Amino acid sequence: MNILLTGANGQLGRHFRLLAPKSSHMWLFTDVEELDITDRSAVEDCVRQHDIKLIINCAAYTNVDKAESDEATALRINGDAVGNMADTMQAVGGTLIHFSTDYVFGGNLNNTPCREDEPVNPTGAYGRTKLAGEKAAACCRRLIFRTSWLYSEYGKNFLLTMLRLTSEKPELNVVFDQVGTPTYAGDLAKAVFTIIENGQYLLHDGIFNYANEGVCSWFDFTHEIARQSGHIDCRILPCHSDEFPSPVKRPAYSVLDKTKFKETFNQEIPYWTDSVTICLKNIGNTLTT
Repeated sequence: MNILLTGANGQLGRHFRLLAPKSSHMWLFTDVEELDITDRSAVEDCVRQHDIKLIINCAAYTNVDKAESDEATALRINGDAVGNMADTMQAVGGTLIHFSTDYVFGGNLNNTPCREDEPVNPTGAYGRTKLAGEKAAACCRRLIFRTSWLYSEYGKNFLLTMLRLTSEKPELNVVFDQVGTPTYAGDLAKAVFTIIENGQYLLHDGIFNYANEGVCSWFDFTHEIARQSGHIDCRILPCHSDEFPSPVKRPAYSVLDKTKFKETFNQEIPYWTDSVTICLKNIGNTLTT
């Protein structure tokens, strides 16, 4: 089977590229330079030319704050482009794998982990556009994986930012009133890769939550990054979200219930601190080689 992966230079895309040599399928990796997913004709031509039967969409507009002032662009990438890929897969009898976010629950006052069937209530443009993508994907056979607090060795993410700041600054204020679960992109990519390789993607359809196991605040996450990286001289202080004004209200509690994923695909999910260890080790090996 021929697989098209979009957003190949992003956090998830790069981890899929590391896994692809072990695959029994042929992979075509593209980013915006090779394929404009907002151009329906371009998507259709690519699928037809390469006989694609599965699209893994790792492309996304992820600047949460900027989306508030440029929702039209975010919607084209997070919503309309997903519709282009879904319609194209529907036409060829293929499958779309797409990634969504805990931000679709942004306005819910949850105090228990969010299930896939709970009402969605995004509070900002990013969440609204990602929800639009979920809806646009519904026309074809699709697997949608909602995740949260994604980080990796690549690009721009919270772990890399805090790794730098805790090494540079004597003191940091970090919010403690937003709770969720950090998710290592390597774990998510491996989980989906396994589903593809064993053919389970053909047997199931719908929305699934995937995040690492466990719960923490951004404050806790930063403490763990500093502890594991040896940046213990940086004093990390808890603060409230309103001390860092933002154009969008972020979810206060967005822990995802992974029961459906684990029961459907029979996979164990790593605990978040264990995955931080792996990521930091990979970063350290990169810096020393």
